[in-house]
Amino acid sequence: MMDADDIRAIVRETLAEERRIHNEAADDVMLKTVSAILTSFGIEEDDRKEFKKDLQHLRNWRLSVDQAQTITFKAIVTCIVTGMIGAIWLGFKTVVTIKGGG
Repeated sequence: MMDADDIRAIVRETLAEERRIHNEAADDVMLKTVSAILTSFGIEEDDRKEFKKDLQHLRNWRLSVDQAQTITFKAIVTCIVTGMIGAIWLGFKTVVTIKGGG
């Protein structure tokens, strides 16, 4: 005769096996769905490596554009600050010249 622990163990094993089978079936459905979507976009099974390279290239391009924007912003700020310092220096020089010469 089986005791309660043996029955619990059998139930656990049965549920675990059902969960594994369900997960495998879900994985198969997802794989088929993704494959169908990619095929509908014109990306065949053999093109997956090329598609991955294309996506990587797009990502690298996006990162380089982001970096260029950051550098451009820094250059603009530097020009503005340099211009302001130059204007202040020119004003100071003018004031000193007027007071010293006049």
